[in-house]
Amino acid sequence: MKKENYNVAVVGATGAVGEEMREVLEERLFPIGELRLLASERSAGQVLKFGKKKICVEILRENSFKDIDIALFAAGGAVSAKFAPMAVDQGAVVIDNTAQFRMEPEVPLVVPEVNPQEIAHHVRRGIVANPNCSTIQLVVALKPIHDVAHIRRVVVSSYQSVSGAGRSGINELSQQSIALFNGGELKRAKFPHQIAFNLLPEIGSFKDDGYTSEEWKMAAETRKIMHEPELPLSATCVRVPVYIGHSAAVHVELSRTMEAEEASEILREAPGIAVQDDPAVSFYPQPWASTGRDEVFVGRIRQDSSHPKGLVFWVVCDNLRKGAALNALQIAEEMISRKLV
Repeated sequence: MKKENYNVAVVGATGAVGEEMREVLEERLFPIGELRLLASERSAGQVLKFGKKKICVEILRENSFKDIDIALFAAGGAVSAKFAPMAVDQGAVVIDNTAQFRMEPEVPLVVPEVNPQEIAHHVRRGIVANPNCSTIQLVVALKPIHDVAHIRRVVVSSYQSVSGAGRSGINELSQQSIALFNGGELKRAKFPHQIAFNLLPEIGSFKDDGYTSEEWKMAAETRKIMHEPELPLSATCVRVPVYIGHSAAVHVELSRTMEAEEASEILREAPGIAVQDDPAVSFYPQPWASTGRDEVFVGRIRQDSSHPKGLVFWVVCDNLRKGAALNALQIAEEMISRKLV
């Protein structure tokens, strides 16, 4: 029998994604009985607003999940590795926003607009994984095209905001920008080089093949979500001096020729997508305009001039919202609608 309200815990409640989770829970009128905000000892004691309530942040402990139905994790892979199994043992379903469980065969990796049916497999481990933010917006745009004309190859270049690196990334861009304008000392901590007024083609750690861990995630996660284990996908991920909003230039090779008009119509009808595409008035997706929005925005849709069966488009979304918090909440809502929690 479906419950009227669900007890929810947010792990990493004071981080950038954790705060967004709290906002989205409130905005979507999620049926909450108790909201438990959990964080490290450093953040414990903070009082945060949720609707008309004020909730004190608690220290994350081994027994923090008693009577919790849904646990939303956004505090880093090490925290998830330790505490997610404890939450499951205490009766909660875990929706994990880290990379800790994404590629485990028994853990579903879910974007509700793309593969909601996979959520049912959570019973094997009690955990559902939220994909990487750059992967989410990519597969939301790829899947409708793939359903009509099989995608044979993907080449993607992403331009990812500093909020993807957490609050410390946001702070570093702010501090460096102020320092550059005022002749102050430019300090680096989060990024390997200056990020203010610069681009860094390095997100994550470099692998032996020259790709970064972020680029590897985009390829591996896309293949898993779309059930295309052999899909050729090459990514280049770039950190840009933008606060919120990831962008990507996507080149796909299809099984047949597709006119831009057909692709545009397919995408307009697809769930979770807003097409913004009118070159005559310079109308296309931009990171600043995606902030606070739920949709994945697609524009600059055109045929690839270098390949007869190629298609090119530009994808943008709020990486903290749809790229993290909203996607997790949509998973929870889907679980409720399917009576899986």
